[in-house]
Parts: sequence; structure tokens; C-alpha cells
Amino acid sequence: MTVDTPLPRNERAFIVLLAVLQGGLMFMAQKGDAAGWWPFDALGGRVCWYTLVLSVPTMMALSVRRLRDARFWQHAIATTVVVAALAAWAAWNATGGPGIRASEVLAPFGVSMAIGLFVILPWLQCRLADGHWRAAYPALVEHAWQNALTLALAALFTAICWAVLYLWAALFALVKITFFRELFREDAFVYLATGAMAGLGVLIGRTQARAVQVARQVLFAIFTGLLPLLAFIAVLFVVSLPFTGLAPLWERASAATILVSVVALLVVFTNAVFQDGEGTPPYPAWLRRVVDAGLLVLPLYAVLALYALWLRIAQHGWTSARVWAVLLVVVVAAHAFGYAFAALRGRGHWLGPVRGVNRVMSWVVVALVVLANSPVIDGQRIGVASQMQRLADGRTAPDDFDLAWLRFDSGRRGYTAALSLRDDPAFNGDPARLAELERVLARPSRWGGLEPGDDNSKRDAGALRAGLQLASNAVAPEDGWWQALATGRLGAEECLREGSDCILLTPDLDGDGTRETLLCVMREDMGGDCTHATPGADGAWRVTGSLGLWQQADGGRAGRRELRADLLAGRIAPQPRHWPDVRIGDGPVREFHDTRNEATVEADASTGPCIDCGL
Repeated sequence: MTVDTPLPRNERAFIVLLAVLQGGLMFMAQKGDAAGWWPFDALGGRVCWYTLVLSVPTMMALSVRRLRDARFWQHAIATTVVVAALAAWAAWNATGGPGIRASEVLAPFGVSMAIGLFVILPWLQCRLADGHWRAAYPALVEHAWQNALTLALAALFTAICWAVLYLWAALFALVKITFFRELFREDAFVYLATGAMAGLGVLIGRTQARAVQVARQVLFAIFTGLLPLLAFIAVLFVVSLPFTGLAPLWERASAATILVSVVALLVVFTNAVFQDGEGTPPYPAWLRRVVDAGLLVLPLYAVLALYALWLRIAQHGWTSARVWAVLLVVVVAAHAFGYAFAALRGRGHWLGPVRGVNRVMSWVVVALVVLANSPVIDGQRIGVASQMQRLADGRTAPDDFDLAWLRFDSGRRGYTAALSLRDDPAFNGDPARLAELERVLARPSRWGGLEPGDDNSKRDAGALRAGLQLASNAVAPEDGWWQALATGRLGAEECLREGSDCILLTPDLDGDGTRETLLCVMREDMGGDCTHATPGADGAWRVTGSLGLWQQADGGRAGRRELRADLLAGRIAPQPRHWPDVRIGDGPVREFHDTRNEATVEADASTGPCIDCGL
């Protein structure tokens, strides 16, 4: 069935103009950010602006039926208020300290808001059509699939339009007419044209019902063919568990992710095949029993996923990512139990109870999205409190505590907690730990690297001499080396930053009696690398070699500390090759590859200190 009625001319124009306005508002934000206009000069203002501009007009374009309908404007105002409040809270969480990785907060916020709006939109559309919240299940299903396909069509239409414009510009560039290429690259044109294309794509999706229905039928045919296979795979895996045991599951950090993916796919495929539940079932009786069997084992998948996730939380504590993971698994588990119940009780009408499960779970999802993006279920608060408590009660040793995760990846609360560690006896009573804490706090970004216009840098040789760490028995190089480092010619720009962890060694690596200069940059959780520099005939210092330290840091933070201690102690020695390089005839020098000591080591993701691990 089709629930959309033909759109009047004014409403069609409204959809396109609304999308163009979206593009214009996005362009305004981009220019305001560059020029420092309020509210775009602060991250919080940009977060609220982008969230409102991307969500509310899109919801309005997908749902408008009559511009004179008061309920339509009620929905727009209510959505604006709720979305603005949640965006303000996310912006507050993502700011409050220098270098905080806002993406750690804003990425789950954006994804969850998109899901919440997509789920609530069919209910709003049904209220516009019927005047009340008691929506019929077939109408909800129709609106949901129509919205999904319309958005997909809008994205495809926009991509095709830009491909045509690119061809237009390239064609005229062949005859030295570059006006179109320059025009199409202008920011204003990009934003406004993209908005117009997306609006036309939405309009096509909403008015060309026949084309959308054909695409939907093709998609449903694919789902119908694959659902029994997916159900059979799910059953076969459960049957194999008594022979393999559960131990291999807990050895994989991605166990919960894979189990949840199976449940989610079965739920999506079942919905695509079931549709509104009207009409004749699509399979013969024996094949429906295969699907039922697949749905009946879904609760086992959900329980195993919850248990796998709980093992990681018990071992490593809560983080924001794990809070979101638990919410996801809880929603998936509720669907799993509901669909298993539908398979048991839907004998009179195949999977009939699925209607009630989907209706209830849609509101549960919307409620969880609101709560998880509010102070009620605050992932950053829960994660930081959990990790700080583990540090306080000794479950996490101070040397194993992930300071960089707390400082950069946990939002405002994590940064505040990192500052509070200055007063923690485990840190202020240990000079080495306190020095590492101060280095992490002073770093302006998670991974280092000097950014253009960075004022927090040391550009003169004197400041570099005071901040660089000399290894034991190391000799400070001549002034030319320091000048080369200050001007960035030695490829170690991280050492120009406050809070950098750079160590200078001067060993005699080639045995010629002359010390080499080896500058090593230590990076959080990534080991580091060293650069070797020598002066040329003109006296200018240049990089002449490099040494990667990544494999030596495979032991995590403990391995990094040992590596750093060895470098500071100057414990570095050349190891001659067993087989020398060779030259065949007058050809190039070739390296002889020695394979005697090669080994493949599979890391055990379930052991070792870990805070921000996967599911």
C-alpha cells in the first residue's frame, strides 16, 4: 500500500527551498567558523547549529503534507527544542579542555540522533495523516521504508548530479575555459548546489511512488532469498557450540560485535520479508520452520553477546564506548527475545507478534537515544568514574592507567579527572609518574604533530635545549643541529611542542669513533621512531636515516615504559647482519633477507591492560 497522497505545488517548492536553505545555513557556518563569527567561533555553537540544520529541515522535508497543517509545525518546533537541548549537552561534554577529541563524544551522538529521528519520524507522519498517535502498523512500515529509500535516492541523485557537473567542467577545460571549473569549486556554489540536488532527490522519492516501489520490491526479493540461509547459518552455529565449547568465544575481542551483527541482520531481514504482516507468507511451511528455528536461537546469541561484553567490563571497567555498546546489545537482545516469542506464538498468523514487538521497541529506542544523550545516562561520566574508581581501589595499577585516554578521549569529565591526578598520592609521590602526567596534560593533541599556526611550540634552540631529554652518556650536539631541529629540518616536529617526549642519544653506531645523533620521539600507545642526522659538506644538518620502534612497543604501555627507560639509559647497540648486502655484476646493491628468526605472534586481545578496547 502507498500512504502518500500527491503533494501540492507549494509543498513541492517548499521541499526544494528548504534543502537550499539547509545548504545556505551550512555555508554560513563554514564562513563563520573561518571568520570567527558568533556562535561559530566555538565548538559548542557549531555542534548545535549543524545538528539543528541537518536534522530538523530533513525531518520537515520528509514529512510535510500540507503547510497549513498546525500539527506539522508542532512537530517542527518540538523537534527543534529536543534536538537543541541534546546537542547543547553533547557540546558541553565535548568541550572544556584543550585538545579534547570531540569526535569521541560527537560521533556516537550523531549516529544515535540519526537513528532516533529515523525511528520517530513514521509516528509523526502517521499523526499528520490520521490526526492521532494510534498509528496502524502497515502505515508505520510503509513510512519507514519510504523514508529509507527516499534518503538513499536523494544521496544517489546528488552523486550523479555532481558527476555531471564534473564532466561539464572537465569538458570546457579542454578548450581552456576554466570558468565552470572554478565556479563549481566555490564554497557557496558547493553548499547551495548540494542542497538543491538533495532537495530534488527527496522530492523525486516522495512523488515518484512507482519507481520507489520497484526499488523496494527488488530489495525485498533479495532479503527474501537470503533470510532462510541466514537463519540456517544461525542454527548451525548454535548446533556446533557443544562440540567447540564457549572458550574460543572469549578469546576474541570482537565476539560480541559478531554475535550482535547476526541478531541485527536477522531482525532486519525478517522485517523486510514480513513487511506489514498482511497477505500470504512468502515461504512454504518447511522453509518457514527454518526461519522460525533461526529466530528461536536469537536469545542465545543475545545472552552470549551480553556475557562477552560483561567479561570485558569486569576485566577493564566501563568506558563511554562500552556504555553505548551495552545500550546497543540491550536493544538487540530485546528484539531477539521478542522475535523468538513471535516465532513460538505466531502459528495462526506467521510471526504476527512481530508487529507488537516493533511498535514497543521503536519507543524504547527513542527513549534510550534521549536518555543516553542527556545527564541521565552519560557515557563519559560513567566511564571516567569507573576508571578512576579502579585506580583508587588498586584494580588498575598507576603504571597501567591510560592517561591519554582520560585526558583526550573522555570529554570534559575526563580532562577534569586528569587534572585531579596531580593531587593523587600515586602520582605526586612518584616523580616519574608525575612527569609523565604533566607531559600528557601539556600535550595539545592526542597523537602529537605540529599544526599550522600552533603557538604552543618551541622555535628557538635555547628552549629546545631545556626541554629535550639527553640519554645517559649522551653528548649535546653542536649549535647547527639545534638550529636544524628548531626549523623543522630534522623531521621531528613533535619535539617542538610543549609536552613532547623526545630523547636524544649519541651512540657510535658504525664503530668509526664518531658519535651519531639519534633523536627518538615517543608516542602514546604507538612506540615511536628515531631519526638520524648528519651534517653535509655545506655544514647543514639533514636526516640520513630512520629507526622505527613500533614492534618494540607491542607490550602496550608497559612495553612503552621499558622502551623509554632503555633509551634514557642509552642501552642501544649495533647488531651486525649475519648476511651482508650483495651486488650481482654491476647491478644495484641488494639486501639479503634472513628468515631464520621470523615468527608470527598473534596478540591476545583479552589480556593486558586495556581501557578503550572493542566490544
